[in-house]
Amino acid sequence: MLESYFTTALRAFRRNWNYSVINVVGLALSLACCMLLFIVVRYERSFDRHHANADRTYRLVTHYTAPQDGFNVGMPLPFLAAMRNDFSDLKHQLTLIHDVRNPLVATEDGRAKGTVRRFQETGGVAAFVEPEYFGLFDYQWISGNPATALNRPGTVVLTEELARKYFGDTDPMGRTLKIDNKLTVLVSGVVQNPPVTSSIPFKMLISFASLKEYGANTNWDDWVSSYTGAQLYLTLPETTPAAQMEQKLVPFLRKYVSAEDAKNQRFELQPLTEIHYSTEMSNYSGRTISRSMIWAMALIGLFLLVTACVNFVNLATAQAIRRSKEVGVRKVLGSSRMQLVRQFLGETGFLTGLAVLLALLIANFSLASVADLLNIKLQTTLFSDPLVLGFLLLLAVFTTVLAGFYPALVLSGYQPVLALKGKIRGSGSGQLTLRRTLIVLQFTISQTLIIGTVIVYNQMDYFRNADLGFQKDAIVMIPIPEKKPGKMESLRAKLTGLPGISSMSFGISSPSARGNWWTGFRYENREKDEEYGVVMRPSDTSYVRTYGLKLMAGRINLPADTMREVLVNERFMTKLGMKNPNEILGKTVLLNGRRLPIVGVIKNFNTFSLHQETEPCILTTHRDAYSSLGIKVSGNSAQVSKTLAEVEAAWAATFPDFLFKYDYLDKTIADFYAAEERLYALFRLLAGIAIFIGCLGLYGVVAFMAESRTKEVGIRKALGASTSHIFGLFSFQFLKLVLIALLIAAPIAWYFTNQWLQDFAYKIDIEWWMFALAGVMATAIALVTVSFQSIRAALMNPVKSLRAE
Repeated sequence: MLESYFTTALRAFRRNWNYSVINVVGLALSLACCMLLFIVVRYERSFDRHHANADRTYRLVTHYTAPQDGFNVGMPLPFLAAMRNDFSDLKHQLTLIHDVRNPLVATEDGRAKGTVRRFQETGGVAAFVEPEYFGLFDYQWISGNPATALNRPGTVVLTEELARKYFGDTDPMGRTLKIDNKLTVLVSGVVQNPPVTSSIPFKMLISFASLKEYGANTNWDDWVSSYTGAQLYLTLPETTPAAQMEQKLVPFLRKYVSAEDAKNQRFELQPLTEIHYSTEMSNYSGRTISRSMIWAMALIGLFLLVTACVNFVNLATAQAIRRSKEVGVRKVLGSSRMQLVRQFLGETGFLTGLAVLLALLIANFSLASVADLLNIKLQTTLFSDPLVLGFLLLLAVFTTVLAGFYPALVLSGYQPVLALKGKIRGSGSGQLTLRRTLIVLQFTISQTLIIGTVIVYNQMDYFRNADLGFQKDAIVMIPIPEKKPGKMESLRAKLTGLPGISSMSFGISSPSARGNWWTGFRYENREKDEEYGVVMRPSDTSYVRTYGLKLMAGRINLPADTMREVLVNERFMTKLGMKNPNEILGKTVLLNGRRLPIVGVIKNFNTFSLHQETEPCILTTHRDAYSSLGIKVSGNSAQVSKTLAEVEAAWAATFPDFLFKYDYLDKTIADFYAAEERLYALFRLLAGIAIFIGCLGLYGVVAFMAESRTKEVGIRKALGASTSHIFGLFSFQFLKLVLIALLIAAPIAWYFTNQWLQDFAYKIDIEWWMFALAGVMATAIALVTVSFQSIRAALMNPVKSLRAE
């Protein structure tokens, strides 16, 4: 029986090869997309699940309710000892991690004695951790003892990857590294590389006891200031729920923080397994994704599968009349309805099997490109992961049932007498209504994705071209490795006068930056600090000119090594209730215990990315805080390359123990929106695939209609109908369906894109023309699809058409 079903399916494929190819290609594309999206969703959902106590491990975060609502993941350094003192039962179940951003690592080259090799690491690679760290987070040890490897200063544990990078194939144990030219550490352990699905991806773990020698980012006795990279984690006993622990933290906060500060903040425990999905709080991996985005990808994969199944149902029901006599003969010869259902489901299964094989090839060749597009590091292959193959098998069964069940019921339900007499009509109202409904469903999905793509594109275009209040083009940003005034001035002297440099400025950062220095302040002689903070931008007197900031009133501050005068931005002025910038000139602010005069007002510039509003900002000289050098270069590409070579030479002479590196400011700004760029690329790709699959089905249905109405077309041509009339005959009914789909898709797309836009402080307005553009695009695509078959039918010789019967 199975052999008979297979033979019948193969014959049906050969007889209707054109429609079969349309079905196989559509199913293959949708199955490939579903597989790839399944791998991506599974990857995103697996973050931090490899730790044994992941479900009981939390990050301590501070939730501020004033001056603005927000979160801070950094903890003041004294909190670690205080937590251990007040929660003795958690003494060995909590730890503080202090990361090291972009460390320079130097090691002696074992192949050439006396030769030092330097490696400039980037991102979250290194951190100071305690021995308790290994009780919370799981590592597979190759060498060393987790209980003693980091229990004394000057020790470090490396991953296999870094050990091989620094020391080659030699044994790393007992070898030394120098970090940022100021801390020498001995390798006391080697562990396997942490999984890429980790929010704590450190590959260099330095003993926490070495942090004082290295120098922390905040003071050890400061209970207020915090550094984002200093985070506190704890694992709770199974009997202690997180809510109960948060209640215990309320009196703890009041004990160590002033009553004024404590009333506007509270401690919350963020589950380790939720860190990856928290877009409003940073993590050490530097990458987050919202749960809504993950489920959106899963939903789009389902939509694509439904679109392909709709193709199958449309074509199968459209061709039903062709197979009516076959059904009649089989029923007369004794076939039951269930046997016919199994036969037609078998045919669907055969086509699905072909689609699965093609989908495997497409997905396998596309996997690396998809991973690169979404900036994920997959460690799986399609053919080695049983879960992926199992998912594909379930998908194939689901597709076979979804795509084949209704056509099988329709075909097997024909009355044999009517079927043999040829009185079955494929254009009955029920089947016709179904086909139209399914076409509307297809184009609803396609147009929803098109509208989403148009809106995301316009938001991205706004990001690229928005006036940030400063110049970002042709500015090179260079980090300063040592905050030594003499070396900074020496570098400035070497660079001054180079023809390719228009201007340069030392400062804490560029005008827009991810990391920011927030501080409180007191205006004039008021009794207490303002209820909101300000963003500090310590910078020299060339800062305004180098970045093209616009001075609204007053003057720039005079040269100084410490804070003497301040410039404020327009937002600072309006926050205090002033409209005229001249009103604030000469007023004073109390900052860090010093009263400073306001000498100028700067037009607003974006202190963060466009995700956030521009905040009150203060510019002031403070040489000890300068950590970057901005250089505005000029000339063509060859001249710029020459200038950068001269800058590197000056750098090497000033900082011989460090590696030179730089970034263009416009690229750094673009990186703020990397996640949105990936979303746009994904939308564009999936919308294109959805449209292509829908057009395949539309092409097949029109082709069948043209074939089944050959005689009608011939008669109309003989009676004088023009080509355009025949074209309109086929096109008009489909255009109506496309417009109906637009009316359904528009509110759906508006809702979801409007929700997405809420994440941005600066965003576009969703306008009517975006929906109209999507409708025009979908209509044009449908017309092109329909036109090929309809014009072909219209141009056919009517004599030949009438003889065809």
